[in-house]
Amino acid sequence: MTTNNQAGGPRHTVGVDVGTGSARAGIFDSAGRMVASAKHDITVFHESGAMVEQSSTQIWNAVCHAVKEALAQAAVSPERIAGIGFDATCSLVVLGEGGQPLPVGPSEVAERDIIVWMDHRAVEQAERINATGHDVLRFVGGKISPEMETPKLLWLLENRPKVFAAAWQFFDLTDFLTWRATGDLSRSTCTVTCKWTYLAHERRWDESYFRTVGLGVLADEGFARIGQTIVEPGTPLGSGLTPEAAAQLGLRAGTPVATGVIDAHAGGIGTVGAQGQPEACLAYVFGTSSCTMTTTRDPVFVPGVWGPYYSAMVPEAWLNEGGQSVAGAAIERLLTLHPLAGEAASRAASESQSLPTMLAGLAAQASGGLSGAVRLAHDQGLHVVPEFLGNRAPFADPHARAVIAGLGMETDMESLVALYVAGICSIGYGLRQIIEVQAQAGAPIEQVVISGGAGRLDLVRQLLADATGKPVLATHADEPVLLGAAMLGGVAGGLYENAREAMAAMSQISKVYAPATGEIAALHEARYRAFTQLQDVARAIR
Repeated sequence: MTTNNQAGGPRHTVGVDVGTGSARAGIFDSAGRMVASAKHDITVFHESGAMVEQSSTQIWNAVCHAVKEALAQAAVSPERIAGIGFDATCSLVVLGEGGQPLPVGPSEVAERDIIVWMDHRAVEQAERINATGHDVLRFVGGKISPEMETPKLLWLLENRPKVFAAAWQFFDLTDFLTWRATGDLSRSTCTVTCKWTYLAHERRWDESYFRTVGLGVLADEGFARIGQTIVEPGTPLGSGLTPEAAAQLGLRAGTPVATGVIDAHAGGIGTVGAQGQPEACLAYVFGTSSCTMTTTRDPVFVPGVWGPYYSAMVPEAWLNEGGQSVAGAAIERLLTLHPLAGEAASRAASESQSLPTMLAGLAAQASGGLSGAVRLAHDQGLHVVPEFLGNRAPFADPHARAVIAGLGMETDMESLVALYVAGICSIGYGLRQIIEVQAQAGAPIEQVVISGGAGRLDLVRQLLADATGKPVLATHADEPVLLGAAMLGGVAGGLYENAREAMAAMSQISKVYAPATGEIAALHEARYRAFTQLQDVARAIR
C-alpha cells in the first residue's frame, strides 16, 4: 500500500547513515531508486591504547549538511518528503543535563562524548561480565563483546565515575540522532536488543543482570537513562521533526521520523527482502567491519554468534548477528604491510581510483577471470587470517590477532595483488565459518546478499561466493544501507504498512555470483582448511 500519487507529484524518503568516517544522506523514490546523495566527513579521535572517540555535536552537524546537500541535488521540495530514517554505528553517546556533551576519556574534551563501536577499552569489564555466566548472555552468543554498551558503561562507572554520575542519558548513536530530530527519548528495539541486553521477546530489561555485573544503579533508576520506552524500527517518533531540527536539516517541521537501526541492520533491511524470503538470505554488510545477519522464524542459539534477537531487523522474526571486527579495514592494513603499498596507492590515486579497486582489476586481468584470481594467492603460498582486532564470530575472542603465512622477499606489483587476493579470500573463509556454525545450530541459509562499500567490486563478490560455496546476490541499490534507512522513513511516513512491505517494494536483485565448481572449488576447500589450522595454531601459541 503506497500513497505515492498524491497531488503535487511523487513522494520521496530520506535515509541517513552515520558510519565510522562520514555521515551520508540519500533521497529515494518509492521504488527504491536513489535520486541524490551527499556525504560529510566526521572526525575519529584515537586516544591512547584501544580508545576511539567521536563528537555527537560534529556528527549532528555533518548529518544536517549531508541532508541539505542531497535535497538540493535532488531538487525535491521538503513538502514532498514523506519521512526520514536514521541508522548509525553502535557507538555510545554520553550526554549531561540539557543534552550537553560529557567527556568520555582522559582528554577531558567535552565534545568527545562518544565511545566509538570499535573502542576496546572495556575488554576487562567484558571478561568480568562473561565470568558471571548470567542467563542474559545466552542472547549474545554466550559472551558479551567489549564493543557492546554494558561493558563500556561499566568502564565509565569504574574509570570516570563523575561523568557517569553526571550523565542524563546514555544513547546508542542511532537513538541519539532520532532524539535530536524529534525530542523523543524512545529507543529502538534494534539498538537496545543487539547492544544493550534488552530482552525484546519479553519486552523488558533484566534487572538482575545489571545488578550482577555492577550496574545496579541503572536498575535503581528504572532504566531512565538507557531507555524506558522501546519501539520497533520504522515507528514514527514524537510529532516528527521539531522546528529547530527541521530548520537545521532543511526539511519541514513535523516530517515523520522513523525509529532507527544500527548501520549494518539497515543494510540487511535494504537487501534481504528483495525476493520476499528474508529467512533464506544471510545479509552480509562488508564495510570497515563486516556484519552477518541471519533471519529465522524461531530463536536459534549459536555459540559465538550474537543473538538470537527478537524483532531487531525483520519485524516479528529472530536475528542472529555475526561478523568480523575489522574486514575492509583489515584489507587496508594488510596492504600497508607490503613494500610497494605507498607507490601503488599513489598510482591508484593518479588514476582516480582506490588501491583495492586497482588491485582487483589487475587480479582479474592476470588470472583471466574472477574465480581464477585465487590461483594468484595460491601460487605464492599466501594465507591470511585477518583478525587484526580479534574474532567477533564464531569464537567471540577479542584477543585473537592476524596471521600471515607465506611472505617472501618479493616487492613487485604481482606479489601485492596476490596479497590482496589472499586477504579477500580470508574474509570469505571467516564468513564461511560463521555460515557453517549457524547451520549446525539450526539456522541454515541458501544465499548471501551483499552490501557495504568494501563489497562493491565484482572480484570481491565472486571470491566471497567461491570461498563460502554460496551464491552471492547484489541488489540494484548502490547504497543499500542508505536505502534501508529510507525504507524505515517510508514506513513512518505511511508509504508502506510495515518494514516487510517496504523491503519487498524498494529492493530488487540485480546480479547473482554463483560459486565456482571443480578445481577452483577444491582449491578453496584446501585453503579453508589451512585457514582454520592457522587459527588453531595462533590460539595455541598465544
